[in-house]
Amino acid sequence: MAEQEEPLLDAFIDVYMNSLKYLDEFVSEPAKAFHLSFEQYLILQEITRHQNVTLMDIASQRQVTRSAISRQIKVLLRQGYLRQTPDENDRRRLYLLATPAGVEAERLIRQRITRRFQGWVDVYGEERAREILRFIRDFSQVTRMKK
Repeated sequence: MAEQEEPLLDAFIDVYMNSLKYLDEFVSEPAKAFHLSFEQYLILQEITRHQNVTLMDIASQRQVTRSAISRQIKVLLRQGYLRQTPDENDRRRLYLLATPAGVEAERLIRQRITRRFQGWVDVYGEERAREILRFIRDFSQVTRMKK
């Protein structure tokens, strides 16, 4: 790498260390009051929005292993936000259903996320927010192609 590029690299590292790595914390904070990670909230949201969702459906959609989703679902079951019910035609197939507490938690977390996001849009403006989103999508696509 040429010496003239080092300040740019240093600036990227600085932005990562002082900003980007805290983006996850910014996104996940609304779910913390319910003792959930953002990933667990997204699973709960999927289950409240759709019927007959299985663990494998979620794993396939997120392109992760069954065991990765299973660990997240165990927390949601233990917290009382989900329950499982067997398929009437195939008792081995378990559907995930949100409990009333799960439906309420999803609703309240969604409200908090919406308020938090709207605050972000209010600061940057909708067009700048769309530009940031386009850049992140482009960056993600390019980095996946380079793997």
